[in-house]
Amino acid sequence: MSDFSQIRSISFDLDDTLWPCAPVIEQAERRFYAWMQEHFPRIPSRYDFDALIDHRIHHFGAHPHWHHDLTMLRKEWLRGLADEAGYDHALVDPAFEVFWMARNEVVFFEQSEDVLDRLTGLYSLGSMTNGNADVHHIGIGHYFDYVITSAEVGQPKPHPDIYQAAIDRSGVPAEQLLHVGDDPVRDIQGASALGIRTVWINANNESWPGGEKPDAIIQNISELPGLLGI
Repeated sequence: MSDFSQIRSISFDLDDTLWPCAPVIEQAERRFYAWMQEHFPRIPSRYDFDALIDHRIHHFGAHPHWHHDLTMLRKEWLRGLADEAGYDHALVDPAFEVFWMARNEVVFFEQSEDVLDRLTGLYSLGSMTNGNADVHHIGIGHYFDYVITSAEVGQPKPHPDIYQAAIDRSGVPAEQLLHVGDDPVRDIQGASALGIRTVWINANNESWPGGEKPDAIIQNISELPGLLGI
């Protein structure tokens, strides 16, 4: 077992690390679609729910250079939808707000908040995300000493800049920083490339895809305190 006794700061991925991502995005997309049906019906008359999702995915895929800022990317997509349907761009902000509010109605994995509570005071804690979840809006911002988003940094994980930001904000050397996440490339290999220690949450018992391996593997975030010896 890896020795984590020198760790002084821990950064956490958010989606699929502290809560399951797919159900909350599904909920947000459906609430957004229902709102559009009520307020801007020419758009859902052109696209059923699945077709609108496909349209958004295609738009996002066509603009990989903006993947660090999903808020901006979604708003650009909404402007395009407004133009198509002959609506004013005034729809963009309220339409985004409907999605974003639902996107932040997360349901935590059972032990997530307990683990954060146990670690508070023992380590400085940080959050790091490529998405637009807001830990302060969600209600867990008080756990984190630093909050890093790809939109703020200008690069998404696994780009070195976002992990350098974690080193800088944590105030500890890379070898005393631990990053916890579910994605082998974005979380584990991205952090490892800068010498940050890593824990991979492998909830589905998947095989390691190759490349720099994590320092430890757990199946559930509830195992993290035991791994750290607390």
